[in-house]
Amino acid sequence: MAHPGSSNALLDAVRSGASGPELLELDLPARYRAAYTLKDEVGIFEGHADKDVRRSLHVGEVEMPEPAPDECVVAVMSAAINFNTVWSAIFEPVPTFAFLERFGRRGPHGARHDLPYHVLGSDGAGVVVRTGSGVRRWKAGDKVVLSPAYMDEEDHGSYDDAMMSEDPLAWGFETNFGSLGDFCLVKANQLIRKPAHLTWEEAGASTLCAATAYRMLVGPHGARMKQGDVVLVWGATGGLGSYATQLVKNGGGIPVAVVSSDEKAALVRAQGCEHVINRNDLDLGEQGLRHPKAGRLLGEAIRRLVGEDPGIVFEYLGRETFGASVYVAKRGGRIVTCGSSTGYRHEYDNRFLWMRLKSIIGSHGFNYHEAVETNRLIALGMIHPTVSTVFPLDEAGEATRAVQTNRHVGKVAVLCAAAEEGQGVDDHALRDRLADRLHLYRR
Repeated sequence: MAHPGSSNALLDAVRSGASGPELLELDLPARYRAAYTLKDEVGIFEGHADKDVRRSLHVGEVEMPEPAPDECVVAVMSAAINFNTVWSAIFEPVPTFAFLERFGRRGPHGARHDLPYHVLGSDGAGVVVRTGSGVRRWKAGDKVVLSPAYMDEEDHGSYDDAMMSEDPLAWGFETNFGSLGDFCLVKANQLIRKPAHLTWEEAGASTLCAATAYRMLVGPHGARMKQGDVVLVWGATGGLGSYATQLVKNGGGIPVAVVSSDEKAALVRAQGCEHVINRNDLDLGEQGLRHPKAGRLLGEAIRRLVGEDPGIVFEYLGRETFGASVYVAKRGGRIVTCGSSTGYRHEYDNRFLWMRLKSIIGSHGFNYHEAVETNRLIALGMIHPTVSTVFPLDEAGEATRAVQTNRHVGKVAVLCAAAEEGQGVDDHALRDRLADRLHLYRR
């Protein structure tokens, strides 16, 4: 999908592959194109059943921030839509301007973020064009993937696990100057080398969901999946689920995917997942998965497929599914949860938790090491991006609406400074070997 994008000398140089020294000779523009919400529009959805994000997400010029000593300015070639973009655009569960106000009280660098507009976006890939005076390991011209984990390295809690610091932030959600723009502002410890075989739109759409799933399933802070573990994956063709299924399969586990249509079942089977349940076949009636018999019927379906109950349940849907998740996990099993997209208040029969010695593991985001390890798997071609649709930045509202209304599978990408799809590939040999896997969600 080609689009004109915006043009200035620096962006044109990035697109043409200019070297780092050449990029440094060009002026950083005072303003740049970005997708943002407005503080004075908080409340516009009051009384509306359909909170259409196309009303609240605007694309226009914003001021270029001055990087702090530990920060970099990146020309964003491509970004992606996550559910936190939807939450930001509907101003729920709280308006993200509250986060920016709190961040603004941290001092002069934090004060830059407290603005009447919020540039959104927590996933992206691009080219470094400026580095702060304290940045040592990165330079202009480096091709990078952007991690959304914004950590305070001066917090002692972050040295064991950055997510255990007192106030970890989601970049582009709880901070300003996110990835949905021609440029963005990041801390240097958010940068990761771009996988050489991926296009910009593929590279910029994986980190948030893939690394979240990695922490939940593989890392030492989650369920610690081992070979042979049966893992129930809800929403297996969604942003999180599409990576969870791959990680389970790649790590020697046995994924059991739950989907909502025959088309999605075919897609997840094409990913190599043998065991798939279309939840519409469970015949649960109007109550759906909150039906009192849902757990029993789901458990029977799982046992018909794999002969045993799941040792791990990969949860992020929340209210609609949590009772069934607790029920179906085997004795001593683990329910690992990172969100509640269908509602935060969960109901489950506690007898099936305590009497069968099950555990609920809360998981939030990921640390820098987990983000790097996830992208290493992607760079090796062991885990693949799941981009299904690509929009231009000028249609960021439409892209976010597609995620809001669940009219997508996998990931929705947004071209920012990149002139068209398919650019950014350096390792064509690896890409040719993986072509079928890379294009799976685009079919």
